[in-house]
Amino acid sequence: MKHRSLIALALATVASIGGTRLSAVAIPWLVLTTTNSPVLTGAVAMAELLPYVAAQFLAGPYIDRLGARRVAVVCDVISVVLLMIIPVLFALGIFSVWILIPVVAVLGLLRGPSDTSKRALVPQVAAVSDVPLERVTGILGTSDRLAGTLGFAGAGVLIALVGPVAALFINAATFLVSGLLLFFGVLVPNPEKPTEDEPKRPHYFAELASGIKTVAASPVYLGFAAMMLVTNMLDSAYGSVMLAVWVREHGFDVSWLGIILATFQISAILGAVVASIYGQTLPRLPVVIGGFLCAGPIAFMAIALSPSIWVTLAILLCCGFSAGFLNPVVSAVLFERIDRKKTGRMVGTFSAMTVVLLPFGGLYAGTLIELTDITTTLMISAVIYGLAVLLPLLIPGFTEFAQRRPQTSTAS
Repeated sequence: MKHRSLIALALATVASIGGTRLSAVAIPWLVLTTTNSPVLTGAVAMAELLPYVAAQFLAGPYIDRLGARRVAVVCDVISVVLLMIIPVLFALGIFSVWILIPVVAVLGLLRGPSDTSKRALVPQVAAVSDVPLERVTGILGTSDRLAGTLGFAGAGVLIALVGPVAALFINAATFLVSGLLLFFGVLVPNPEKPTEDEPKRPHYFAELASGIKTVAASPVYLGFAAMMLVTNMLDSAYGSVMLAVWVREHGFDVSWLGIILATFQISAILGAVVASIYGQTLPRLPVVIGGFLCAGPIAFMAIALSPSIWVTLAILLCCGFSAGFLNPVVSAVLFERIDRKKTGRMVGTFSAMTVVLLPFGGLYAGTLIELTDITTTLMISAVIYGLAVLLPLLIPGFTEFAQRRPQTSTAS
């Protein structure tokens, strides 16, 4: 089947990302309900996120050496075992947050390489499926957003029905499904072992440094990394703190938090679907800049200044559709310019650069709200977001991303 690998990778993405979103709700809720400590809840979240960022960066050379599919399968299967530990400890009556912290830290160490490996598979899957990169990234971007929406929504329902402990069994099952889909469904070659006549591989740190140098030498990679370093942090601050505070201070029921997020996400899914069909024919520069401005500044200002919740939802519906084009188009831009022999290193380095400030998003938002108010915080964040999007345009060579490059075949 020609598109077997693409279908399997898309379904594995839905399973793993959906499971990740489920655990992102279930584990903090478990900690909060058993300890009644917001501080410990935050500590557990940080314990997973910091290793996740580090592992994305450090795993690159191993992904190139061992093969992206192999690394993703191994990490997903080990994650199943670790996720099963938490319910077992709880059932035995020996659950403790101090045991949970190292468990989730190892989960972060595994999830980083797993996520990076799945992204590194994209150019190989596009080549073996003979599908344009923007169509592949569009399909996977749709899968990612769909999984996130279903994961968050499903988490609330599952936790309400069976509790956070039982929900983690389902989370473990999603990673098992992901590993099986990758192992049996994704047909891409693993890297060939060097022969005796070939020169030995460089040292691990030399390979790691080569990935950094390659990313740093590309104005396109460097510009997007600088942009997304800030925008990802602000997106996290908005989703985890700012929006919740705004909903509460305006007297809305907590259900409106889900309604607002779902309005944006569902529209973004539709945008990603359209991008997967027509992305290869659209002008990249206005799509990317417009998408980022809609995802951040316009959405933030709609929340801060809109006189009516219905006007806000209408604006967010339009913003989400535009933002849905971002992942497919930006991913295609980056994969067109990737060195296929350094795919793992480049994807790992770039991904780590874009998420390194994520742990500080909530701290930024909480501090600024304490010093000012939620409306001012949203407006300041909109300005910072806009500057982060527009300033990379001043980097010489950055706007070269608007020019399409021919898709090349991959041998590894």
